[in-house]
Amino acid sequence: MDWLQKKIWPAEANLTAEDVYWGSQLAIAEMLASGTTAFADMYFFMDQVAQACVETGMRASLSRGLIAVDGPGQEERFAENEQLFKDFHGAADGRITVMLGPHAPYTCPPRCMEKVVAIAHRIGAEIHVHLSETKDEVEKCQRIYGKSPVALLDDLGVFDCGTLAAHCVWVSEQDIRILAEKKVRVVHNPSSNLKLASGAAPVSAMLEAGVTVALGTDGATSNNKLDMLEEIRLASFLQKLDRMDPTALPSRQVLQMAHQGGAAAIGQGAVLGRIESGYKADLTIYNTTAPHWCPQHDLASILTYAAASADVSHTLVDGRVLYRNGEFTTIDIAKVKAETGARGLRLVK
Repeated sequence: MDWLQKKIWPAEANLTAEDVYWGSQLAIAEMLASGTTAFADMYFFMDQVAQACVETGMRASLSRGLIAVDGPGQEERFAENEQLFKDFHGAADGRITVMLGPHAPYTCPPRCMEKVVAIAHRIGAEIHVHLSETKDEVEKCQRIYGKSPVALLDDLGVFDCGTLAAHCVWVSEQDIRILAEKKVRVVHNPSSNLKLASGAAPVSAMLEAGVTVALGTDGATSNNKLDMLEEIRLASFLQKLDRMDPTALPSRQVLQMAHQGGAAAIGQGAVLGRIESGYKADLTIYNTTAPHWCPQHDLASILTYAAASADVSHTLVDGRVLYRNGEFTTIDIAKVKAETGARGLRLVK
């Protein structure tokens, strides 16, 4: 919270729509170069993020972040998220989908969540929320409401709308049962949780209970990199350490989280995440000639524990090549670097 309140939120107050557009272009370039074909994002100026996706060919699930229910601008924020849904849900041949984005239980009190749920039912939208990320967040929720953040959102009907829940680090056995029963899709962000010392999410326990768990990087602010291969490896290592069991979260299971889990998290598990007839051609191709790819008796293990994002040779979204051998086919990377470099310096100053 100290990091959010003293560093991030004051910096974000100076962001312009153009900053978000160019920052999104840069993030998309980094993701494509490291083999990511889709992302989920909660922020503001989201029409600019959507426009960046339209132009670059990227796939995304977008939501306008909603914080608090009182104060100036609250109605405008709700209106922006609803308008984003009307303008971009299903846009770009279905590559862009839109959710409602109540930030978290600690920034959106019950009356805010109830309003979000009402809008979600009215327009047919799902919900993207940060949930049980830190121990302090959970303890405060217990103190104020007499229940965990998971139980609170369940009581408020949030999980009845279809929910993507980021983090879920501090969840109890009862919380996990609720997540499984309500088919909440959890997105595990190991690098962010480590960098901010949030804790180690009980991923293995959630998977054993039948919870769908995907992998994410969180934002570049709380990670610095948008490299999913690094998240795959860290997720596996973190569960081994947390359980003191070297067999926890093996390579094939964590890779399944990265593709099938990711597809399910953004609500597209029926058309993404598999190389099968009827599924969309969102593909990453790796150059396997480097020494760390040999010998090749277990490619899943190599991809999990040895491969690097620099091994990516091609990234395709919906059958279209967006990255090929170090070159972007839809992004002017020199212009993107120049724009974000100048804008980043302005924000720092």
